[in-house]
This record gives sequence, structure tokens and C-alpha cells, in this order.
Amino acid sequence: MRALIQRVSEASVIIAKKQTAFIGKGLLILIGIEEADTVEDIAWLSQKIVNLRIFDDENGVMNRSVKEISGEICLVSQFTLHASTKKGNRPSYIRAAKPVVAIPLYERLISTLSHDLGKKIQTGTFGAMMQVRLCNDGPVTIWIDTKNKE
Repeated sequence: MRALIQRVSEASVIIAKKQTAFIGKGLLILIGIEEADTVEDIAWLSQKIVNLRIFDDENGVMNRSVKEISGEICLVSQFTLHASTKKGNRPSYIRAAKPVVAIPLYERLISTLSHDLGKKIQTGTFGAMMQVRLCNDGPVTIWIDTKNKE
């Protein structure tokens, strides 16, 4: 799984000109799922996300997690995070999981994040054409790949 995590002051998802998700201060997470991903990846990633200390404490130091600040999370599926640009100029998405594999993992990640955060999270709609709007706070953007835990 690949997650692009952005600290935001607000974010929203619009589908067919209708706002379907909105959060205030928190994290907008774009998630790419590949065929090799498992429930173990979900458990590890969810814990990493909710405990990632990227929000300022009273001294202005990034020392608090989204959970500690009672922030929100918006999760949006994005198969293009698995784009390969090795050959030519047209990206290949062969590593991205097919919907039959990806949808159950996406849904499991939603429920795991919600449980670990202690509140409902907002989401995009898997496979939909979406417009994602955000105000990146900082900016702070972090890339996590469960197959390369750095």
C-alpha cells in the first residue's frame, strides 16, 4: 500500500458536482492498493497514520498526532499512486490492484482507521471520478509505502 498523507486545514471530495466528504483540521490520505497488500499492511499503516506526530504542540514543534489533536481523516483511493514511468511517457498501472482485490482492502482500511482514530472518517468513492480539494497546512506531505517501511 502506498499512502500520500497531507496535513490539511481542510479538505473535501466532490463527485458529480456534489460535495460528498469534508474535513477540517486533519489528514487527507490518498491511498493506492496493490495485489500483494494484506490485512497486516492495513493494521501497520493505520497505526502509523493515526500516531504520526506531524501536528504542532504548544511550542510549535511537530509533536502531536491526528488522534491527539482530535483531528479528522479523509481517505481517497487513488490507483495512480502505483504508476510506473520506467518505460516511455505513458504510465503503467499494472501494479495497482484490480477492484475485486482493492475494494475489500479499501473498506477494511476505512474501518480500521475509524477504529484506531476513535471516530468516523470521511472518504471518497472507490473508482469514481473525483475532485479533491485541500488546503495543505505547512505544507506537510508524507509518503509511506508498506512494502518499504522507512
